[in-house]
Amino acid sequence: MKNDFNFCPACGGKNIQNVKMRKWLCQDCGFDLYNNVASAVGLVIQNEDGKILLEKRAKEPRKGFLAFPGGFVDPNESAEEACIRECREEIGVEPLSLKYIASFPNTYDYKNIQYKTCDMFFEAVLPKGAKLHAQEGEVLGFEEVFVRNEEELAALPLAFESARKTLSLWLKNRAHSV
Repeated sequence: MKNDFNFCPACGGKNIQNVKMRKWLCQDCGFDLYNNVASAVGLVIQNEDGKILLEKRAKEPRKGFLAFPGGFVDPNESAEEACIRECREEIGVEPLSLKYIASFPNTYDYKNIQYKTCDMFFEAVLPKGAKLHAQEGEVLGFEEVFVRNEEELAALPLAFESARKTLSLWLKNRAHSV
């Protein structure tokens, strides 16, 4: 994954360079485009039995692996608004509350382009008795799993390392609050 252009988007010249995966610079016209980090959100949702809700991914990257409900933050949208929208879209339920947990860097490889993201995670509470509806094309299904210790966490086929780090921190925070 090189994230290279064959031609400058501004002048069409072939003298465009990828500068340390940070930006593209055209030596012909001076065009520069920064490869900024994208913002994404994920929701840690625990049911009444203490199980965590995970989605089975329906598409690449990491199709078939488990992930939190969530996704990219849209333009002019806060992280909290993205959490509510993504939750509504992917599981068919709007959360009652959100509480920030942490953020971690992530790499999202999609169609031979490498996107660097800042994944922000929130703990979410759903209404009692909420019925989940998987978003077609995005979510193959749901799994509710216990994550009570690092051994259970290590056994999960999670799609992204940022989710694993979040659950590890979430476990530590829960242990300190008891």
